[in-house]
Amino acid sequence: MYAWMALIFVVGYLCIALEHPLRIDKAAAALLTAVLCWTLLVLGEGSILPAAAAGGHGVIGELRHHLGEISEILFFLLGAMTIVELVDSHEGFRTITGRIQTRKRVHLVWIVGLMTFFLSAVLDNLTTTIVMVSLLRKLVRGRPERWLYVGVVVIAANAGGAWSPIGDVTTTMLWIGSQISAPGVIAGLFLPSLVCLLVPLTILSFTLRGEAPRPRALAHHAKESRIRITDFERNLVLALGLGSLLFVPVFKTVTHLPPYMGILFGVGLLWVVTDVLHRGKHAEDKHPLSVAGVLRRIDTPSVLFFLGILLAVSSLASAGHLAQVSTALRDGFGNVYAINYAIGLLSAVVDNVPLVAGAMKMYPLVDAQTLAAAPAAEQAWLGHFVADGTFWEMLAYCAGTGGSSLIIGSAAGVAAMGMERIGFIWYLKRVSLLALLGYSAGAATYLGLLALN
Repeated sequence: MYAWMALIFVVGYLCIALEHPLRIDKAAAALLTAVLCWTLLVLGEGSILPAAAAGGHGVIGELRHHLGEISEILFFLLGAMTIVELVDSHEGFRTITGRIQTRKRVHLVWIVGLMTFFLSAVLDNLTTTIVMVSLLRKLVRGRPERWLYVGVVVIAANAGGAWSPIGDVTTTMLWIGSQISAPGVIAGLFLPSLVCLLVPLTILSFTLRGEAPRPRALAHHAKESRIRITDFERNLVLALGLGSLLFVPVFKTVTHLPPYMGILFGVGLLWVVTDVLHRGKHAEDKHPLSVAGVLRRIDTPSVLFFLGILLAVSSLASAGHLAQVSTALRDGFGNVYAINYAIGLLSAVVDNVPLVAGAMKMYPLVDAQTLAAAPAAEQAWLGHFVADGTFWEMLAYCAGTGGSSLIIGSAAGVAAMGMERIGFIWYLKRVSLLALLGYSAGAATYLGLLALN
């Protein structure tokens, strides 16, 4: 059963990667992969999970545990997409896109990349990707033309999220676990993360030519176009929408509740405000501007794809596949920086969350007393695993940015793939090398800074 799970995951992954040639929606492949992997896991429970079975938890308990964590991500995704669509229905993004006058591809790719980089550090890479893809739909016409800019958004969102304690789920995990501190990760990873973005942008500056075509009036806005939206309504919904997204990390810090609670609070607040704002309008005019109307436009297949791929990966984590990979990395490399670099590359294939969780369990946090009591020969090695140690900092960078090498390798990439229907092979040909070069340059920058210090 153990080997069959790995085989089914690989086959399912190939079906996702070859979505366009096979003409099978990737959401269907992801859901089937998840169900088959968990079915094999429960059938082989006695041999694969003997400890869990003996403890009375078993595969069902593992599934419920993982589903709880995945549900938090899905509800957060649904809430963020709802807020973005609501702002879009009120033409709120026109306030931002109207200020971007350039149509030159080189200028536009730099503006989009840098805007995404800093916005991702304040929000998070997933929310920022959703916002920026929505903005790009207002700036660039046609999916093949727009896909390259969306690829830059994925690279920039992951790079921006790596140096902020709230910018990426893996960085947040390390922050909550006390492996890194907010000042430490910002100071240590800002420059490497910036280099990770600047390298692809510099390369594109030599290859992009001409102007990007502006979009025409979108067909799905035809009905809304006759609805009069005042400047006050547009600016109010934009301010509340962006404010709700910015409020999420503050809410989490103050209450210690999961981020999806903060995003649901924002959805509820906007729901009340827009209902009050448009209560005097006719039902047919009010509905497209309400949360109830916006929910009909949410891309449900991309949410189901996200559910399927995370469930499939979690089955491998429960069965021990990921722990086995982590152990192989430790035995094969030995050097902590090589391990980090390899984990970053591996996160492009499988989700970075279980990889970081496995690394946190495999390499426990070392306190000052343990370090002082250790033999002199081991102190150099253990010193990498103290709070704000080099292993944890580089792990935050590598796990956060390495996933950009494949579109399925990060939450930002998965969201962009679902929203824009970007093909796996297209991204591999046009963006993966740029992301890999940026990732490697950022890692080299981090090691260079260590050598200087």
